[in-house]
Amino acid sequence: MLSRRSFLTSATALATAPLGALGALAAEPQGRRKRLAVITTEWRYHSHAWHMAERFLVGYPNRGKWHRPPFDVVAAYVDQQPANDLSRRRSKEFGFPIYKTIAEALRRGGKTMAVDAVLIIGEHGNYPNNKIGQKLYPRYEFFKQVADVFKRDGRTAPVFNDKHLSWKWTWSKEMVETARSMKFPLMAGSSLPVTWRMPAVDLPHAAEAEEMMCVAMGGVDSYDFHALEVIQCMAERRRGGETGVAWLQALRGEAVWKAMAAGSFDKGGWDGALLEACLSRSHTLHQPKTFSHRYPTDRQIRSWVKEPIAYRIAYTDGLKATMLLLNGLVDDFTFAARLKNRAELLSTLFYLPPNPNVVYSAALMSKVEQMFQTGKATYPVERTLLTSGLVEAGMQSLAAGQKRVPTPHLNVRYQVPEASNFWRT
Repeated sequence: MLSRRSFLTSATALATAPLGALGALAAEPQGRRKRLAVITTEWRYHSHAWHMAERFLVGYPNRGKWHRPPFDVVAAYVDQQPANDLSRRRSKEFGFPIYKTIAEALRRGGKTMAVDAVLIIGEHGNYPNNKIGQKLYPRYEFFKQVADVFKRDGRTAPVFNDKHLSWKWTWSKEMVETARSMKFPLMAGSSLPVTWRMPAVDLPHAAEAEEMMCVAMGGVDSYDFHALEVIQCMAERRRGGETGVAWLQALRGEAVWKAMAAGSFDKGGWDGALLEACLSRSHTLHQPKTFSHRYPTDRQIRSWVKEPIAYRIAYTDGLKATMLLLNGLVDDFTFAARLKNRAELLSTLFYLPPNPNVVYSAALMSKVEQMFQTGKATYPVERTLLTSGLVEAGMQSLAAGQKRVPTPHLNVRYQVPEASNFWRT
């Protein structure tokens, strides 16, 4: 397991090493397959390493064909190996070694960088929680050690970081700034923005958006991130692009039902028509016995959802958004938005194909593969920088008695091109 001493040594080296020697990997011999290093917390059935790294081992379906990425997994670092570990079995079957340190994995046991791309998966495993309930996954520590090797060896490679950048905002921001200063492509985030949608719609580019909502399932400091990425991949397309978030308020339990009854965002709740649009797109809407499809009453929603969670978000340009985790009512992710001068709400289901194939992770890895191949990020890392900060703010608000948390530090500015990135085929 990653030790505090090895991390501090790595971080010190990164801070003091000269920047001038950095450069991209030398030109590859024509036709040589690219080499991928997997850096993960654990590798077991249904873990994110299973979801993502194995796409580069066995390929994935795409457009009616079985796509085999032109990559070889040549090295791995696995921080924890539980009883149901798969990394040693995959190592034996596919012929890649598992190294004891991240630096050894990137150098493949040698003295210099020997890989062309790095996949960081800091999800799952036995890690502590802090006092506000955040799981202290070592994504930042992993990233710092990777960047340290880049700096020491004078070579860089594209990096993908699974899910939020870090549980701490200042570390998330540092990760993005490090990649920018060292000039290597960095992507991060969730599969939700790139999975299929039903219907296959996007927020019209440069549209004037007034209010948005995502209704989802799962817990805080985990699935809230996925739901926030649903909102953000739409919000970033609005007129003027992204300019940041002014404040966030998290609600739990009875406070959620009071907010639902308020009837509008300005009164402390949200637009009820957005909730209806989201639930009308759900494929998993809970039903009373003997019914196949019936819209739930408020009373039914309250009886089925034992611990509702809401994040109310005010963007600096006036956009309003609400994230709802309604376990017991739905088991999927839906989105709705009210656009200016448009009577009909925009709404869609972010479709997640079921186990064991979970093809939504193939959709994400297809975008990561594109970055690994081209050296250019497929979508901006600033999206995940902002959602990482929103998850932290949500946890802080819940820990502070559901108080509104000002977020002037989340002044993240970026714009996206008109073209969409989600799968359609």
